[in-house]
Amino acid sequence: MQADDRRIYLDHAATTPLDERVLSAMLPYLTTHWGNPSSIYAEAQIARRGLDAARCTVAEVLGAKPNEVVFTSGGTEADNLALRGVAMAQRPRGRDGIITTAIEHHAVLHQCDALAKEGFRVTYLPVDGEGMVDLEALTTALDDRTALVSVMYANNEVGTVEPVADVAHIVKQRDPHIMVHTDAVQAAGALDLNIDRLGVDLLSIAAHKIYGPKGVGALYIRTRTPFVPQMLGGSQERNRRAGTENVAGAVGLATALRLAADERATHNEALVALRDRLLDEVPRRIPDTLVTGARDRSRRLPNNASFAFKHLEGEAVLLQLDLQGIAASSGSACTTASLEPSHVLVAMGVPDAYLRGSLRLTLGTDNTPEDIERVLEVLPAAVARIRALAPAG
Repeated sequence: MQADDRRIYLDHAATTPLDERVLSAMLPYLTTHWGNPSSIYAEAQIARRGLDAARCTVAEVLGAKPNEVVFTSGGTEADNLALRGVAMAQRPRGRDGIITTAIEHHAVLHQCDALAKEGFRVTYLPVDGEGMVDLEALTTALDDRTALVSVMYANNEVGTVEPVADVAHIVKQRDPHIMVHTDAVQAAGALDLNIDRLGVDLLSIAAHKIYGPKGVGALYIRTRTPFVPQMLGGSQERNRRAGTENVAGAVGLATALRLAADERATHNEALVALRDRLLDEVPRRIPDTLVTGARDRSRRLPNNASFAFKHLEGEAVLLQLDLQGIAASSGSACTTASLEPSHVLVAMGVPDAYLRGSLRLTLGTDNTPEDIERVLEVLPAAVARIRALAPAG
């Protein structure tokens, strides 16, 4: 542990601490403004005004209309709602094809698996060694029965930023009736979310990735997008997602998103400097290390430094770092308990000897240059220690 016992948190892709400004905005809706926004009396209308203001803020950041924003319980629900909502609306029109990539978050992949069992045709586009989607494969896969194309904006494990605007252009040139969805959960706060510049019909975000609360997200649904609601009950969210709205959560999401958009340039500049120090130094100081993800750093999330170590178990590295006061990840937080190699690294063609040795360091606004130097001091020694205990072969 460091002398001052300060923990270094480097897993911001998994979740982020709640910004005090976000908490301050939420508190009234957790205490005095507790009414049900669907009712008509004064207490309810105060809550309704907070919910409406939050919706307008999210819409403004996205360049959307307020009535195109649906609040959800998080990114996973937003992804599931996008895929299933569009798929079920398109099937009666003779469209049963879904196209996605092999490196999507499991919120997308598992929903695609479920839809395939219900008779939908699912195509998984390949990616190259840097995790970039194959646009020629997309062009080939499109046909008259395609209902939806879902390509993530930025990968949660290796940080590669996908050419979503190019994807949307290819799709719409082929057939404007094919809907385009992007999982922007990791991109929010780091990249431009304007839906017209991206050209998408649906976009998913989650508050807890941008210093907001857990348990709330949003799905943008462009007007006239074919869509069947999946959560049934009341008429909330314009009949697209039943259930009493989480007003405090929606206010938290909106506040976090607004702050992220306003402060993005400043934060990105600082994060890139820290990220690049890791990308440069880790492979230089540790033999048999691969940098995973985009080599062109402009096509990589500004806070993501990801690696794979030869003949090493990533979990062993994480435990060593944790003992030294450093929190990191070996990949997606949603698959931490899995013994299988990362599906992202497999799809990228990472050599077998490196597949289980992944390390993801994702930076946040609380990190300092001193934190990075501490990691560069601790990490090489940790890897060397593990390799000495369990040498390859």
